[in-house]
Amino acid sequence: MRGFEYYTPTRVIFGKDTHMKAGELLKEYGCKKVLIHYGSGSAVSSGLLDQIKSSLAEAGVDFVTLGGVVSNPRLSKVCEGIELCKKEQVDFLLAVGGGSVIDSCKAIGYGVANPWTDVWNFFLKTEVPKDCLPIGAIPTIAASGSEMSGSCVITNEDGWLKRGSTRSDLCRPKFALLNPRLTYTLPQYQTESGCVDILMHTMERYFVNLETMEITDSISESLMQTVIYNARILMKEPGNYNARAEVMWAGSLSHNGLTGCGTGGGDWACHQLEHELGGLYDVAHGAGLAAIWGSWARYVYLENPERFAQFATNVFDIPCYVDFEKTALAGIEAMEDFFRSIKMPTSLRELGLDLNEKQIHELAFKCSFEDTRTIGVFKQLNMKDMEKIYLMAR
Repeated sequence: MRGFEYYTPTRVIFGKDTHMKAGELLKEYGCKKVLIHYGSGSAVSSGLLDQIKSSLAEAGVDFVTLGGVVSNPRLSKVCEGIELCKKEQVDFLLAVGGGSVIDSCKAIGYGVANPWTDVWNFFLKTEVPKDCLPIGAIPTIAASGSEMSGSCVITNEDGWLKRGSTRSDLCRPKFALLNPRLTYTLPQYQTESGCVDILMHTMERYFVNLETMEITDSISESLMQTVIYNARILMKEPGNYNARAEVMWAGSLSHNGLTGCGTGGGDWACHQLEHELGGLYDVAHGAGLAAIWGSWARYVYLENPERFAQFATNVFDIPCYVDFEKTALAGIEAMEDFFRSIKMPTSLRELGLDLNEKQIHELAFKCSFEDTRTIGVFKQLNMKDMEKIYLMAR
């Protein structure tokens, strides 16, 4: 077990109609003018944006709006938001949408509060942000956990590079209004893709090659079981409030640091591998993770088959055989069977990508930062390893 620091400054208000508290909270935080940042037209057509505007008007909080955030949020939209905030003298950001919108808000917050440099430098990690505009979040999908995390990921259209910022408490939202009802209108694919994202945020921290804390393992295993159980319910009953509530709260807990206490921070190789898929081919993040995870797991599990065996036994109730390797492989297969049961891909072809060896090489080249870095801690992966995993995942 490694020592750790755990800090969760985000104020969470959970339940039905909590989004209507936005104006009251912004006024409480001293906001004078807020940017309402959102994604597609669904925030408008559903009436959600009008409800939030009404809440702000009632509290006497002035606002401007900026929509158009897409899956795998773009740097160009971030730059547009930075300029709008400067022009309108915005002092608070309100994200209404999924992880892409919240991440875009965080990047805008960095850009406005650090005018001395190009915001992209924070994603290249050549500069460190000194401040960030305060952020509030109203998630409309349970997935990224960005509403309680200190990180964000942006795609630069110049080269289609998808990169994450340095983790920092500066960009953690001041508050998150979690209303499971806001996820009702999501397409099934997005709902289940979100469930995979939640699972992967937990598994990235769970699969480490060191002695961990029993309590942290138990929390992680219980969270994974809860998400798996309720993801299956949502396949049959998309309007089940309790299932959506369980998944939404699991999403926040999976990425606020709780499941990483004592694990040294986690592996994150699958996320790095998927970021290149998202950057180049604009795939849904959770679906991309599902497509790559099984190949990663089979490539690395022999580094510590006992850890994978523990996962198999404690998450999927697979009997622990004398041979840890047999149990480990059974657990990997069980997770892939689960992905299939919620109509998530388990290969790149199922994800809709028929890639040749040249394209696979490009993915590995970009993921390795042009063969200058390794990824992962469960097993350190160089560019050749990355290429083999992508090939296995075809």
